[in-house]
Amino acid sequence: MEAVADEVAGQPVEGRGLSEAVSAARHPEVPKVAWGALFARLAAGDSSALGALYEAAARQIFGLALWRTGSVEDASDVVQEVFLRVAQRHRRLGKVEDPRSWLLGVAHHVAIDLTRRRKRRAAEPLDEVPFLAAPESDDARALDALRASKLLARLPPAQRNVIYLRHLADCTFAAIGDITGVPTFTVASRYRLGIERLRRLMEGTQ
Repeated sequence: MEAVADEVAGQPVEGRGLSEAVSAARHPEVPKVAWGALFARLAAGDSSALGALYEAAARQIFGLALWRTGSVEDASDVVQEVFLRVAQRHRRLGKVEDPRSWLLGVAHHVAIDLTRRRKRRAAEPLDEVPFLAAPESDDARALDALRASKLLARLPPAQRNVIYLRHLADCTFAAIGDITGVPTFTVASRYRLGIERLRRLMEGTQ
């Protein structure tokens, strides 16, 4: 994975850097065939596959929702709503071509809807939101994550979302466009603007 810090001119975040924090928080990749197999089992009525899908996908869905909503409570609600919809629509899942993008797309739209319904949260400070996390036993990485989170809190949600999907979920711009429902060039623009703003924040010019 190309590190975020490499794209912001290698500027450190008062320590080992933003790239360290992002790398530490990156989610393990689940093979595409595994997502498809779980969807097929659910479509066939195998309810045990729901738990396996939760284990495979919940962390990534929570992360996407957190970066979009800026609220741990709301992100948890998004995860619950996504899996409720999966359970309700399980018979249709066999027709889904890209299960991972489908799940992340549902999470993205649920997060937006939830944010609109809870506009009061938009005015709350995001400085304490753990956009990136690291084991408390690793003091250096935990400090990197805290500092990086404070920078990410200052990005618009749409830009933060694209950076999350690109670097922590390892999605292509085309896949991000499918997930968020916007053209690929819009995704690329949001990403570029987000990275440029991070650079300015890290340089202390904004």
